[in-house]
Amino acid sequence: MSVMTAGESPQTWASRKEIFGWAMFDFANQAYTLLIITVVFGELFTTVIVGDRGDGYRLANFLWSLALAVSYLLVVVTGPLCGAVMDYQAAKKPFLFVSYLVTVGATALLYFVAPGYVLLGLVLVVVSNYAYSMGESFIAAFLPDLGPPEALGRISGFGWALGYVGGLFAAGFTLVVLGEATADNFERIRWVGPFAAAFFLVTAIPTFLWVRERGTPQPPGKPYREIAWQRVSTTLHELRRFRDLATFLVSLLFSMAGVYIIIAFAFIYGAQVIGWDESIRNIMFIIVQITAAIGALGFGFIQDRIGTRLTYLITLALWVAAILAIWATPELTAWLNALLGLGWEAQHLFLVVGCLAGLSLGSSQSASRALVGLFSPQRKAAEFFGFWGLANKLAGVGGIIGLGLLQSVVGLKASILLCAALFIVAILICLGVNQARGQQAARDWEARNGR
Repeated sequence: MSVMTAGESPQTWASRKEIFGWAMFDFANQAYTLLIITVVFGELFTTVIVGDRGDGYRLANFLWSLALAVSYLLVVVTGPLCGAVMDYQAAKKPFLFVSYLVTVGATALLYFVAPGYVLLGLVLVVVSNYAYSMGESFIAAFLPDLGPPEALGRISGFGWALGYVGGLFAAGFTLVVLGEATADNFERIRWVGPFAAAFFLVTAIPTFLWVRERGTPQPPGKPYREIAWQRVSTTLHELRRFRDLATFLVSLLFSMAGVYIIIAFAFIYGAQVIGWDESIRNIMFIIVQITAAIGALGFGFIQDRIGTRLTYLITLALWVAAILAIWATPELTAWLNALLGLGWEAQHLFLVVGCLAGLSLGSSQSASRALVGLFSPQRKAAEFFGFWGLANKLAGVGGIIGLGLLQSVVGLKASILLCAALFIVAILICLGVNQARGQQAARDWEARNGR
């Protein structure tokens, strides 16, 4: 990782320590994503806390999707407003710190969600996921300050890759020590919330020690609420000057709807549709973490060479292939067994599919964050990343609720094809994005408004 040298502006390169401190937030918060949303608590909530195997867990799956959708909807409403205040007051770190503490506290309280305590579980998931999701936008707003535009892909990819390493440590410990998400093992697995909270609490400390707050606070003059609305309204009016950013955010709306469905339901799909064993689930977790880290880091370097937009399109094509493979896993397994005389089970082929999904997961999210950084004037970075968070979470609302309703009618297996359709639409929209033009729009805004 390069560092700032004599003669460069402070905005050109941050120190290696600061870049590492920034990336450590990805390392820390991945414990929440994996342990609470993806791997452990989501399965525990649907199969044990709510239960009801008789209807194929359709009600449980719907309640889980509802909790996530409500939390994302709250981000949609508040994200851009918080971003506007952060930019105005140069206060990204305080906002990040509050979101971090709320995430830690609400996640730790998940220990008290026992079988039948559905309402308590729903409330804590909404609160913790809202705070976590706001923190994602807040930490991303620091990205344009860490390096020159041509290096943002590498920096973003480094953060995502380190995040998956953190997830590997956190969830690896959980799966080995706490065991599987079953009713018989509930007294041990209920500690997943406090463990995820403690992991996040401790490992995010370097972020607050080493990441710098840049910018000069402006005198309040008006109530923050009025300032926020005024700045957001101005930005919405100015979006015609940032048409490539606006177009990309629409594409992101569709692609992240697919990603959030996979994050929320992949391991539930493995348990309910594939019927995997605990050992296969653990192997799948390791495979996804490793391939996602490789995808984020590898594509981070690639996107600085071939362009972030093209990289983003390639990752979406990988996603389409991965979703079709996930849907067809049982049929592909039977076909391969008949053709080659194998004795594979669907869960074994599902591991191969997991490699493709992992590569797509890390690379697509890293590329989207870097592209927003390229299209953002530095003085509006937090605000623009607030809109990035808005697009992400609005996608989560639509995607997860859409899948929740669809699976309640046709079942989880058939409804997973919704993701492939979402990624295809995202590809078609992103074809209208011009990366060079979008970067020039950000430079033009800075020139007009001063740094």
